Amino acid sequence: RKSYVVKGMAFSPDSTKIAIGQTDNVVYVYRIGEEWGDKKVICNKFIQTSAVTCLSWPAENVIVFGLAEGKVRLANTKNNKSSTIYGTDSYVVSLTSNMSGKGILSGHADGTIVRFFFDDEGSGESQGKLVMHPCPPYALAWASNSIVAAGCDKKIVAYGKEGSVIQTFDYTRDSSEKEFTTAAASPGGQSVVVGSYDRLRVLNWSPRRSAWEEGKPKEIAHLYAITALAWKRDGSRICVGTLCGGVEQFDFCLRRSIYKNKFEMTYVGPSQVIVKNLSTGTRVVLKSQYGYEIDEVMKDRYLVAHTSDTLLLGDISSNKLSEVVWQGSGGNEKFSFDNENVCMILNTGELTLVEYGSNDILGSVRTEFMSPHLISVRINERQQRGVEENKRLAYLIDIKTVATVDLVGGYNAGTISHDSKIDWLELNETGHKLLFRDKKMRVRQ
Repeated sequence: RKSYVVKGMAFSPDSTKIAIGQTDNVVYVYRIGEEWGDKKVICNKFIQTSAVTCLSWPAENVIVFGLAEGKVRLANTKNNKSSTIYGTDSYVVSLTSNMSGKGILSGHADGTIVRFFFDDEGSGESQGKLVMHPCPPYALAWASNSIVAAGCDKKIVAYGKEGSVIQTFDYTRDSSEKEFTTAAASPGGQSVVVGSYDRLRVLNWSPRRSAWEEGKPKEIAHLYAITALAWKRDGSRICVGTLCGGVEQFDFCLRRSIYKNKFEMTYVGPSQVIVKNLSTGTRVVLKSQYGYEIDEVMKDRYLVAHTSDTLLLGDISSNKLSEVVWQGSGGNEKFSFDNENVCMILNTGELTLVEYGSNDILGSVRTEFMSPHLISVRINERQQRGVEENKRLAYLIDIKTVATVDLVGGYNAGTISHDSKIDWLELNETGHKLLFRDKKMRVRQ
């Protein structure tokens, strides 16, 4: 007890605390504060019956750790109590969580991989013993589409959601390869880095092939065995700890480009792009919540990106991002950004509205008149007593007829017919009054 080893270390989700798992049968939680100079104090102490072997902090107030006696336990920082989630008869060699932090995997010395959900989020996936890996899975990662495990047999195996083998990367014939010691999935779940001796191997998920693709390995002489891996939350960098006490940091991206000397686009995964404003330094992470591969991104204050089945939209200044289901139309859409609250998409006689920050289409109407002077949208621009949401649209059905739509209720609020061609229209802030002008330069209300 006078001599111990730190076997696990994890930040809380808000990064104001850090948990330390030790071989002298204890887990300490330190409050480190938000600033570098804040006072550091021990705020929790959890005494165990055997050595702590690995540790994770997947959710607020919930620390999960493995013990040498085979138990996987939970420590609640709010009530300062710990309890056993499940027990096995085999030493816990690794522990990881899914991207939401609501599910965990534990790897054991006998090769068993066990899955447990705090909340399966409606997936219906099974719990309990999932896989019997051929060797102790010291390298274990839970990516978005599969579970990746590796160990001393020089093989990386990707398992499906119910434990079936999807892919195997076999390096047994590579004499320079040593056992795999640790693995980590990127925050987006689209990439997995696996560490061994003097080498990092990278696997990237290809949505179009539904398979893992191996990138070029990163080889560094005299780095020695890699013992720890940690990703930056936006997936742009990864830190590597080594047996000899070294800590290395690597940029991680598939490609990087500069747009009009204003924006830097960093593709950190097939479905995630970091957009950085070079003049202000502000960053926006554009990510497909469905895991679809992002094609080229249109850049300026407003972002537009296509995937195979969705459309991503965003406002950099407000950091409001949207992803809506969208069937490809050959890239023939025209986008109007005249309204700060909503993106107007014009495509083959159809006008579609998407409110920034919402993942549902706000409304869609048929019209042949796509000029921004002939479309007016008002989104909660003036607070009204007794009205929580007020979203209205005015557009032309034909050159002499204006229609107004209540976008909250999804119904036609009114139609106005005129005796002359209309060339400009505008709703007031509440959307209850309409001003329009005809070709004879007459303004009507």
